[in-house]
Amino acid sequence: MAEFTVGERDFLLDGRPVRLLSGALHYFRVHEGQWEHRLAMLRAMGLNCVETYVPWNLHEPEPGRYRDVGALGRFLDAAGRAGLWAIVRPGPYICAEWENGGLPHWLTGRLGRRVRSEDAEYLVHVNRWFRTLLPEVVARQIDRGGPVIMVQAENEYGSYGSDHGYLRYVADLLEACGVTVPLFTSDGPEDHMLTGGSVPGVLATVNFGSGAREAFRVLRRHRPRGPLMCMEFWCGWFAHWGDAPAGRDARDAAAALAEVLECGASVNVYMAHGGTNFGGWAGANRAGALHDGPLEATVTSYDYDAPVDEAGLPTAKFWAFRSVLERYATGPLPPVPPPPARLAGRVAAVPHEWAPLDGVLDVLGDEEWDGPVPPSFEELGVDRGLVRYRLRVPGPRRPYPLRVTGLRDRAVVYVDGVRAGVLEAEDAVLPEPVAGPAVVELWVESLGRVNYGPRLGEAKGVTGGVLHERQYVHGVRARGLRVDAFTADGVAKVPFTPVPGGEPVPVTPVPGGEPGLYRMVAEVDGAGDAALELPGWTRGFVWLNGFCLGRYWGVGPQESLFVPGPVLREGANEVWVLELEGAGASVRLA
Repeated sequence: MAEFTVGERDFLLDGRPVRLLSGALHYFRVHEGQWEHRLAMLRAMGLNCVETYVPWNLHEPEPGRYRDVGALGRFLDAAGRAGLWAIVRPGPYICAEWENGGLPHWLTGRLGRRVRSEDAEYLVHVNRWFRTLLPEVVARQIDRGGPVIMVQAENEYGSYGSDHGYLRYVADLLEACGVTVPLFTSDGPEDHMLTGGSVPGVLATVNFGSGAREAFRVLRRHRPRGPLMCMEFWCGWFAHWGDAPAGRDARDAAAALAEVLECGASVNVYMAHGGTNFGGWAGANRAGALHDGPLEATVTSYDYDAPVDEAGLPTAKFWAFRSVLERYATGPLPPVPPPPARLAGRVAAVPHEWAPLDGVLDVLGDEEWDGPVPPSFEELGVDRGLVRYRLRVPGPRRPYPLRVTGLRDRAVVYVDGVRAGVLEAEDAVLPEPVAGPAVVELWVESLGRVNYGPRLGEAKGVTGGVLHERQYVHGVRARGLRVDAFTADGVAKVPFTPVPGGEPVPVTPVPGGEPGLYRMVAEVDGAGDAALELPGWTRGFVWLNGFCLGRYWGVGPQESLFVPGPVLREGANEVWVLELEGAGASVRLA
């Protein structure tokens, strides 16, 4: 048992000053079978603490239905075994480039802008969630013999709002649930963020990637006393689909880290190890300084150009950071653990079965919705996946432009069964006019809900309407196809047909093979970590032995998906590829 407290200038462990050298590692972005290796990598880099967020939407997919809340407790136990303290950031909102900033779609769909405020209905859900989650944290606090030394109240609230009553409620709720270790907030080092996001009596910390002296000067203007800490030292960055890869020079990042520590401050390296947005959980941002521009969807990899890369290997940044951190170590740093086993050789898999999207939807889709106007994903209860909207343009009538308003995010459109175009602007028009009568289908995919800024919690799907000339087309059937529907039992019921000659089913004008669900087997000799490549495939999701590796998209910059070694097995490995636009001829493991 020990006591961790906040002093006048330092963090104190049983009354003695300590400096926190922490690193962010999200348990939900790393396969559980690899937690221990990644935590050992943090120790070897010179860290004495690990920090993790907790995504509410991952653990409560429907109100009152919970999914593996105990994962957090198991991770904290693993951190303790690795000799690390732990900082927990339970939200309710986390940002983290995660779907909807961690808030459940069923919550934002109902409450909209009322979330993250002192709205009575919102607080009922927060209260229920925290009272379910926090026993995992409370039992593992340092004063009970566990590793947890601090817990965050909300997250970067000063970048979003100014409801101090809400922040006070969250802090009080944490304490009411049994949190006895110090609470803290974290915000950008700007006056409006610190005034909007801090709570009297709760430690304030700041987030930045450089300019430590100036950042701490601003913090001291607001908080003359208390330990200094950079709660998010941004050593790299995340990437969006269609953009250039993100990165930061190792020497520049190490110099900025050294400046933080020269100020006498504690630090949390964000990210020490980024991991992967498995399961299609990547979030999205809105472009522009005010975060209200076009959608920018985050890639599946959350490598973050971190010192420990997506596959758990040390980078040049790892060695540069280790050189800085060892100056502050109380003894010799542990040796770097050996790398995880790697796949012994390249393996190719060719599709042997295929089912069209309509056939997959018939078996795995949700109940069909029928109404006058298009429902949003939230109204249909779809978190990740796609929705088929089907409507009929009446006739006879001359050809007119077909326009979709409020489209989020990308729609493949068919007119009388023939592909007519791909739409991705919020107010989009088909390239060719449509004559009536005609049956129109829009297969709309959510590319990730916004995780930061004023458009947090916005709805997905067709949120406006479909217009022919200026006239709304009423009478819509909609059916969701959720990522979570792709289970072994579910896929076994899909009516697959053989792929002729091992080639994708041809169709015009789709490049490559027809959209649909492809099934294939990869024979492995020497299982281990691997990269899954999809040459010639366009956009969709991949499962390996029932484990969803995430989204792929030919626009880059990500060219392959990380495969954790524990997912592979010796011998036959089943691969499912849900292709939404145009299929390739094979996949490769390397």
